[in-house]
Amino acid sequence: MITLRPETIRTERLTVLPLQAGHAEEMATVLSDPGLHTFIGGAPDTAEALRARYERWAAGSPDPAESWCNWVISLRGAACLTGTLQATITADDRGATGEIAWVVGTPWQRRGIAAEAARGLVAWLRTHPVHTVVAHIHPDHTASAAVATAAGLSPTDQWHDGEIRWQLVL
Repeated sequence: MITLRPETIRTERLTVLPLQAGHAEEMATVLSDPGLHTFIGGAPDTAEALRARYERWAAGSPDPAESWCNWVISLRGAACLTGTLQATITADDRGATGEIAWVVGTPWQRRGIAAEAARGLVAWLRTHPVHTVVAHIHPDHTASAAVATAAGLSPTDQWHDGEIRWQLVL
């Protein structure tokens, strides 16, 4: 069994901080654009709904074979939160697989923040017994495909819930 807890990740411009319920109010504003839900469905959450979700996530997975690692992305030069980053680590007979995802608020998109955060996350996963990194991306979401590519992942011919499986074998 592998149990990972999120740790602070630093990149050139970002500090990626372990998610806390206290981030909910600022993140409700960051994630308030309904356009962020084009590919994932749903609608923006209130600060209260995010706080409840963040409390559950921070408490960790009830499955001992799975670790939930969630972060907020802070742009150091602007001293503000810009998005979220996550990795679900699942133990297997070779070590573990990390399924990653990212969301960057609309005002901070097209600045390379998601790509930089994803590269930082993959580098962090390399320091742990993770053998494969996976992301599931909607086939029309070219921005997320670009982030995955920047982080070293490649598309496969596998599909999951209408999304393409991207992966990187470490």
